[in-house]
Amino acid sequence: MTLSIRTFSSVPVLQSLPGFVLCGAVSALAYGLQEAEFALFGRAWLEALVVAILLGAAIRTGWSPGRKWKPGINFSAKLLLEIAVVFLGASISATTILAAGWGLLISILVIVAFAILFSFSIGRAFGLSKRLAILVACGNSICGNSAIVAVAPVIGADSDEIASSIAFTAVLGVAVVLILPLIGTLLRLTQLAYGALAGLTVYAVPQVIAATAPVGAKAEQIGTLVKLIRVLMLGPVCLALSLITRRQRAVDFQAEENLPDQPNPKHPRLHQLVPWFITGFLAMVVLRSAGFIPPWLLSALAQAATVFTIISMAALGLGVDVRAVSRAGAPVTVTVIVSLLALGTISFGLIRFLGL
Repeated sequence: MTLSIRTFSSVPVLQSLPGFVLCGAVSALAYGLQEAEFALFGRAWLEALVVAILLGAAIRTGWSPGRKWKPGINFSAKLLLEIAVVFLGASISATTILAAGWGLLISILVIVAFAILFSFSIGRAFGLSKRLAILVACGNSICGNSAIVAVAPVIGADSDEIASSIAFTAVLGVAVVLILPLIGTLLRLTQLAYGALAGLTVYAVPQVIAATAPVGAKAEQIGTLVKLIRVLMLGPVCLALSLITRRQRAVDFQAEENLPDQPNPKHPRLHQLVPWFITGFLAMVVLRSAGFIPPWLLSALAQAATVFTIISMAALGLGVDVRAVSRAGAPVTVTVIVSLLALGTISFGLIRFLGL
């Protein structure tokens, strides 16, 4: 039985404490393993976020948490994840991104929109569920694990779907960081062109830095900037998905419960259409862009978002059915690879078109 993040009911703090402590312990171990990677290899090939899911799933394989643990696990998987999404908005400054110019900005937005639709279509063609196809599409097209984490509660994804999409995109993300510099050399790209290519294709901001820093400062700067423009798409995409999926989930619920159709439904209010954490995310972007959040608080929010996300991933891992993830392995892998190749191809075309 998988852990669903579709619903959450408040429970007393003491009831949530055992499961929350368990998730925190798994997260601490994940952090320790990440630091061990830094010590041994000079970088973390698997981030603590991914390690937390894997550890949680490994524990779940040999032990099924009982009633005592579930309130805290549910709290960590749902509410903490939503709070992390809100805090994530503080890391995005629209002012900095708009400085890149409208031509580059609009081109990147078009590419991201195309990549999401293409990836979703490929995922459905290979038999992925709608929710899993959306997670993979957004992860590939926007910002990897962060996009998957932000989109998951919007579309009502369960722990198996989240774990499947994160696990396979994480592995491929590491491969892209290793292979992309070689591709840049073979194509004889300038630092500007290579940085743009990395920003358009690599999943996470730290991975963009890892892929561009060896090439040069200009590549690192343009790569980070282009990547931030992609990240800016996260809020609008979550908002759009919230509006699109709300009606579909209502229809599915009626079908499952054999409820009669509502002939004249009332028009829902904005707070019913848009999850509170998406509103919070967008508010944080506005506050950051307007300069209302002091630097010391930005750092604290970023750290809190990271910690909450990793704890949530540990909770999701503790609800993962490993058999379900393994069954999704081949289709997810093929979808991710085909989608990434398409994104890389169109990105290279944009670079040539802009003459970078």
